[in-house]
Amino acid sequence: MILSGGAGTRLWPLSTRVNPKQFIELFDEPLFAATLRRLRGLAGTAPVVVVTGDDHTEVVEQALSDDPVDWAAILIEPAGRNTGPAVIAAALASEPDEVLLVLPSDHLITDDEAFGAAVSRAVDHAMGGSLVAFGVEPTRAETGYGYIEKGSEVDGGFHIARFKEKPDADEAKRLVADGRHLWNSGMFVFTVRRLLEEAEKHVPAVVAAVRPAIPPDRRGKVRLGGGFADAPPISIDNAIMERTDDAMVVPLDAGWSDIGSWQSVWELAARNEEGNAIVGDVVALDVRDSYLRAGSRKLAIAGVEGLVVVETAEVVLIVPKEKAQMVRELADRAGPTD
Repeated sequence: MILSGGAGTRLWPLSTRVNPKQFIELFDEPLFAATLRRLRGLAGTAPVVVVTGDDHTEVVEQALSDDPVDWAAILIEPAGRNTGPAVIAAALASEPDEVLLVLPSDHLITDDEAFGAAVSRAVDHAMGGSLVAFGVEPTRAETGYGYIEKGSEVDGGFHIARFKEKPDADEAKRLVADGRHLWNSGMFVFTVRRLLEEAEKHVPAVVAAVRPAIPPDRRGKVRLGGGFADAPPISIDNAIMERTDDAMVVPLDAGWSDIGSWQSVWELAARNEEGNAIVGDVVALDVRDSYLRAGSRKLAIAGVEGLVVVETAEVVLIVPKEKAQMVRELADRAGPTD
């Protein structure tokens, strides 16, 4: 199943509520299209289920029609309720013995072969009754990710000792230094039966709200019933993974990033000898280590270092790379740009 919601504010103003980052060509192809392509390379996959909202239904349909991947359903949420209700809805629209591979649509993975090998290990554990997360070896003291502490090792995976929400800078340094923690990628594998058993146990109110929202015809474009909007908003991490006794983590070394800021985009983009990533009609003089993107007109910039400058027809964003997390607050204050 593919999760395709979100407000798109971390890469504002290019990414917006109506056109979030998974549908934008940040690199060689939109991230949603890359997710579909990655699934085509996995053996034994069933037709895809996408969970999305009204704002994104048309672009999801178009992306699916442009790709040869088989799909079973587009589940349309009447309101965003975080990933817990979305994943439970996909499970209720599936068969009990199926295995769900839960993928956000806006993540970058550069090594499809390594990704496939990790998925295969995770499926083996899921078939044995575990609920499996993918953990990424941290490369820096990142405060924007949650962390997973590894417990005892089992067949290429680890029992999860604990989940740690996004830490402050000092704690992030400690977590990275101790060698026992992985970034929580937000991707999961479990059987439908085991997920729903744990959901009934830990978040029965969510199941009670979502179950009647699933119509009898669960294939094609499916609008979830209005009761879905009454489901408590909770992530699948908080709802299930942090509460179950059967959580495992499989390490993932596949060039993963959730592209959570413009700094991440700069780090992943091709850069010239001055360290600049340049997109569009840009004239740069004595500029270093910056991300410069022009969308609707010429961008001219000189004598700066370490900036993100993104120009669209509606907004020009200028922010230091190291303060790129402030973009979300800027987007909130600036108001809608659609």
